[in-house]
This record gives sequence, structure tokens and C-alpha cells, in this order.
Amino acid sequence: MSTKPDISADAAPALHQDALLGVSRSLSGRHWRLRPCDDRLALHLSQRLELDEIVGRVLAGRGIDIDAAEAFLQPVLRQSLPDPSRFADMDVAADRVAKAIMGGEKIAIFGDYDVDGATSSALLWRFFAAVGAVARIYIPDRLREGYGPNEAALRILADEQTQVVITVDCGTLSFEPLKAAQAMGLHMIVVDHHKAESALPPAVAVINPNRLDEDGTYGQLAAVGVSFLLVVAINRALRAAGWYGASRPEPDLMQWLDLVALGTVCDVVPLTGVNRAFVAQGLKVLARRHNIGLAALADVARMDQMPGVYHLGFLLGPRVNAGGRVGEADLGARLLTTDDPEKARHMAEQLDFYNTERQALEAAVADEALAQVLKENAGGDPHPLVFAAGEGWHPGVIGIVASRLTERFGRPAFVIAIDDKGEAKGSVRSIPHVDIGAAVIEAVRLGHLEKGGGHAMAAGFSASAQKLPAFRDFLEQWLLARVEKARAGRLHEVDCVLSLKGASLELVTALERLGPFGMGNPAPRFVLPDLDLVRCDEVGRGHVRCIFGSRGGGRLKAIAFRAADQDLGAALLGGVGKRFHLAGRLKIDEWGMTPKIEMTIDDAALV
Repeated sequence: MSTKPDISADAAPALHQDALLGVSRSLSGRHWRLRPCDDRLALHLSQRLELDEIVGRVLAGRGIDIDAAEAFLQPVLRQSLPDPSRFADMDVAADRVAKAIMGGEKIAIFGDYDVDGATSSALLWRFFAAVGAVARIYIPDRLREGYGPNEAALRILADEQTQVVITVDCGTLSFEPLKAAQAMGLHMIVVDHHKAESALPPAVAVINPNRLDEDGTYGQLAAVGVSFLLVVAINRALRAAGWYGASRPEPDLMQWLDLVALGTVCDVVPLTGVNRAFVAQGLKVLARRHNIGLAALADVARMDQMPGVYHLGFLLGPRVNAGGRVGEADLGARLLTTDDPEKARHMAEQLDFYNTERQALEAAVADEALAQVLKENAGGDPHPLVFAAGEGWHPGVIGIVASRLTERFGRPAFVIAIDDKGEAKGSVRSIPHVDIGAAVIEAVRLGHLEKGGGHAMAAGFSASAQKLPAFRDFLEQWLLARVEKARAGRLHEVDCVLSLKGASLELVTALERLGPFGMGNPAPRFVLPDLDLVRCDEVGRGHVRCIFGSRGGGRLKAIAFRAADQDLGAALLGGVGKRFHLAGRLKIDEWGMTPKIEMTIDDAALV
């Protein structure tokens, strides 16, 4: 049965005004607006596809028309997967690796220490094992070796008589290490997705959808997605060469989509196009628990529901990441490649321990970094960037701390760890429409940094601590106009206004068809107007938990994560008895005997 948008009488006239419900400056300083939507298309979608009217509106608001709707609602990989040969150097790489497999050459996989690197490494390793090849994984230590290929590690691989080295999630800007590898006789293949320069490093092949000579159509791919395309290309080359037969069957590549989904979600790339299909299909594979390591990790993380994007991004991913951040760099990749249940259980428990340690380190660095920023800005907002540096900070957690500061201040955040030798390692997270990867690459070109690179939304770098003042001066100038422009229209767009009665279990269940949700396909946002705050308290590490009531009856549980020390949290904590408009995401709370609707609060406004 179709559910029409249930909008309160007071809210209805505001739907046609610029500021939704008159909220031009919310408690988070944002201007609320109803997401632009073609009402005729929304109605057509709901009628043609037999969807709830609100689901049709959400689809239309995302620019999904009738022709694209069915593929969006049922993403199928064979319809969205590009031909690997469209990418520069792909066929060259596939032929060289196929030759190495059939010739019994030694292959090494050199991966980054994050989840994207670990899943990319595990994917290639599992494919090679399935087709009869011998391969080993090398993950550099974050503290001793830093990011990407290094000459010492490549020398180890050369001394082991390795012939082919495939870098995954790294290598695009590794000019000197790859030049050294060439001199050692190593055949290097780069599989990456980070921003590239006009020049490419010396290698047999550099496969990267963000090369400047690519058209950018698939620039949203994570490294694990590019790695999967390489696997498809190698598999095709082996098939053409007659490598498969009765004694050596061709593997089913779909069995490894759980790895592709995990890396894609955790690298926070847009869940659009082929990425959406990777994650949708990968979640189905994950639910079968065929990967012994992932199954053990799910048990340690106490996953007792059908897996979703949340479980990948907030339960499994952080634990895989923890080994590279504060423990053993290759532990995540080893977990994802083992088929021994006892070893998997032990490694999963160790990663869980490292994750707890990581959380403690993160909290300590976050407190110091925030205090530094607040002191420097006398309690006001930093502009145009957040910049914090500290001696002795653990470099494995600075990226997470940068994310927290970006969330709080709504500006690019640079967090830098300085060691006892005066060497600085930094991580940065950005805001939409401010390409921070380009800023870091330009800083390297100008000599402010020794190394650096990344994406539009995240980057990493290293430099001498003495160069940090000049680097910051460069950033102030480079970012000023860009950040002002990005923040000028700080909007909070919502899909629909609902009464509390309209926020039903049936509606939230119907909206699940639009998932998986993530960057590029955000979960639908709703405004629930005119709710009375009945109870409010702080829980966990700065979360604000609330109970709201409506004049029409009913109660709503809601939570604002990490909001206690922000204007939003302060208003809620001091607002019992007051009336609020709430903006946020709806979800089903499964706790207890009867499922109920709960809201994650993104923003609020006092009535």
C-alpha cells in the first residue's frame, strides 16, 4: 500500500518556501531546504514501479528516472561492470601476469596497510591461489616504512627471486622506488586509484582510473575495485591461453565480492554505478560466511544481523584497519586469506584487541588536538582550515582524528604527528567541493612536503617539522577561496517532512530498497517537525540520547552522535520541555521484543 507524505499542518506551507520550516540557521548553522524534486517524476516512479510515494520522491530527488530506476533498485554487476580493456595498460598488465602464472614465476603483491589495501591484496592472493600461482603479500609497516613502495622492501622481494610485483592502493607517485625496482630487474605493475600527475612512474603497467589520460568515468573506484577488474582481465587472458581444463577449473570470481564490498565501503568512495553493484552483491556473498577470516571477525564484532554497509564500515573495517594502525601491518590481509578456522579466530581476536588499543590512542590524540585548535582560535571557528600538530602522537590514528575535527568544524582538517627526529607525518580530511588531494600534490611540487598524495576528500603526507609553518601558509592561501565557496551555501537538504505518525516501520522498510547507502547515495534524510523534548542525557563518548513526544501522541527515540560538546548537543541537553524540529535519518531499532523507529539526529532547530 502506498503511503502519502504525512506532513503536519504547520509544516505544509513551508514546503514551498526557500528555508524549510523557516530554518535559515539551524543549531548547526545550516540552511534547511527540501531536496529539489520533479513531483511528476516522483509520482510516475511510484505508480510504475509500485513503490511507496515517499520512496518515489526520494528516487526522483536523486535524479533517477524511469529508465534507470530498475537497475538502481536491483544493481546487477554484469550490467554495470566495465570492460577492463577500456583502462590504459590493463591488457598489458593482464598478459604479463598471465605469463607469470603459466610460467611459474614468483609474484609479490605490495599492498597499502589500510582496508582497501588489505582487501585488494587478499583478492589477488586468493585468485592466484585458485589458478595455481605462487604469490606472497608484502604490507609495509606504517611507522618504519611509511606509505607505498620503498627501496628496502623491494630489495627484499628481489632477493627472494621475485619476478613480478603488483602494487595495490599505492605506487602512482612512487617514482624513485619504482626506478630502483627497475634497476633490480623487478617487473612492476601499479594498481591504484589515487590522484596522478602527468608523468607516471617507470613500470610495466600503471592501471589507475584517475590517470590524466583516462576519461574519469570510473574515477570513483576504490583500489579493490580496480584490482577486481585486473582479476577479470587476467582470468580472460588465462582462458584464452587454454590454462583451464578438467584438472584446473576456472574460478568463480563472484565468490570474492565480499572483499570488494568491504574495501569499497571502507575507502568511502561513492556508492554509485559499479561501486553500488559491488557492494550490493558483495553483501550477499558476505552473508554466506564463506570467507573464514571475515566470518571470524564478524563473530568477534558480535554481528548478529544480516550484514549491511554499517557493519562493513563500523564493525569489520575498523578491526581490519587496526592492525595497520597500531599493530601488525599485514594482520588484516593474513586474516582475509586464511582458511584455517582456528588461526582465523586467533587473528580476529588480536585485531579486536588492536582496535580497542586504537580507540584509546585516538581518544587521547583527539582530546589534545581539539584543545589545541580551540586555544588557538579562542573558542571560535578556525578558518579556512583546522591544523593541529603534536609530538609523540601516534601516526596510526591521526586520520581518524582529522575526520572527527572535520565533522566538528566543517572545514578541512590537518592532523600531524611529529616524531623525536623532527619528522612529521600528516593526514587530512576534507569537505565536499574542496579537493584536498590536489592541494597536497601541489604542496609536494612546491617543496613544502617531501611526499604526499590522496583523493579529493582525504590525503596523507610527510615532511620535516621545520617546513610545517611554510606548508600551513601555503594552505591558508590555497584553501581560503575554495573553502569560503564550499561553505557559502551550507545547506542541509532533506527528502521529505513527516509527522511522527508518518515515520513508520513500513516506510523505513520500503526505503531499504534504495540501499546500499553511503557516500554518493546517502540515506534518506527527513524532518520531523514540532516535537517536544521529554528526556535527554549524554551517553558514551559525547553522544546525546533523547526521547521526543508529539502533540498527536507517540514517542521517538533519537540520538545525536558526538554532539555533546557542540551547539547542537548543548541545546538538546538543556532543552527538556522545549520544542524542536529534527532533521536526520530513520532506522529500525531491533532491541527488545517489538521493533521501533529511531532517529539519528543530523541537525535540529528550536521552534
